[in-house]
Amino acid sequence: QVQLVESGGGLVQAGGSLRLSCTASGRILSILSMAWHRQAPEKQRELVASIGSGGNTNYKDSVKGRFTIARDNAKNVVSLQMTSLEPEDTAVYYCNVYNGFHRYWGQGTQVTVSS
Repeated sequence: QVQLVESGGGLVQAGGSLRLSCTASGRILSILSMAWHRQAPEKQRELVASIGSGGNTNYKDSVKGRFTIARDNAKNVVSLQMTSLEPEDTAVYYCNVYNGFHRYWGQGTQVTVSS
């Protein structure tokens, strides 16, 4: 059984910052990639940022320069530091991890950015 537990969402004013964190536990085996996705109301889930086992990162264009993804391999933790938040960033944010066989998802955490 694999569990992903997210924390750090909330309500923030435009221009503010939030830090999301996700801890993976259970029989995960070796994690290859960790990522954050988000889903706004009536929109499809989209990739926000990902980080590979070697530390290589990938970001959605609209968050480049504002969001930073990081991982702690020893603790199976992935974080997302979000700065200069915009109302368009409002969504439920989901972490996921991929071990080469399965992709596991967290339950999601709400991020709301007010204008």
